[in-house]
Amino acid sequence: MTLTEAPAQIFAGDPGSRVDFAIRAVTDHIRENGMRVGDSLPGEGHFADRLGVSRAVMREAFGALAALRLIDVANGRKARVGAMDGSIIAASLDHAVSTAQITVPEIWEVRRTIEVKTAALAAACRTDEEADRIVALAAEMVRSRDDMPTMTRIDIAFHEAIAKASHNALFVQIVASFAPLMEVAVPAAWRTRKAGSEPDVMLERHRRVAEAIRARDPAAAAAAMEDHFDAAVRNDLAAGGAN
Repeated sequence: MTLTEAPAQIFAGDPGSRVDFAIRAVTDHIRENGMRVGDSLPGEGHFADRLGVSRAVMREAFGALAALRLIDVANGRKARVGAMDGSIIAASLDHAVSTAQITVPEIWEVRRTIEVKTAALAAACRTDEEADRIVALAAEMVRSRDDMPTMTRIDIAFHEAIAKASHNALFVQIVASFAPLMEVAVPAAWRTRKAGSEPDVMLERHRRVAEAIRARDPAAAAAAMEDHFDAAVRNDLAAGGAN
């Protein structure tokens, strides 16, 4: 569809079709012109004139695209092509869980698969600085074990640092999308580990993942992450969380 193609029949009987048409036109414009993150888009008036729709329609279309983070709209400057944003995935996951479309165990099955792969990729692709950060976060978890808010923040940062070290931008966004669920699940999971040596065992599992990544050993990193998740799921899903 080009900007000049706005067949009247798509509008018949459905006012929302104008907005849908405008949304498609903007995304087509981005793709067909090879635009990249941060590139400026023509204004609402430009699209309105080219498409034969009102500025109100374009304003609604731009608003919908901004809500999806496909474009970045800020006061006082032109709309720009937006960057990939895991918060959209996070919002969808939260909605799916709260409306019983998927369960937390199902999410953690997917998360386990992804994080085992990211650990292996991180071991193969990480920089020295990234390895140092991952190891430092594992050590910081030990020091913060009695401070649950800090522990939660570090646990999330640990997994996100591994994803970044994989050097796969999509893995980074997917792992980041799990953060809101982890903010609830991590404290719940650690509360079940207060007795006995279980907290020390779980902290050691994090350390093993970090050390395998620093050693550039993808097989060991994947095995350590798999062991970590297997134990977490086995012990904690019944309590409503896993990390």
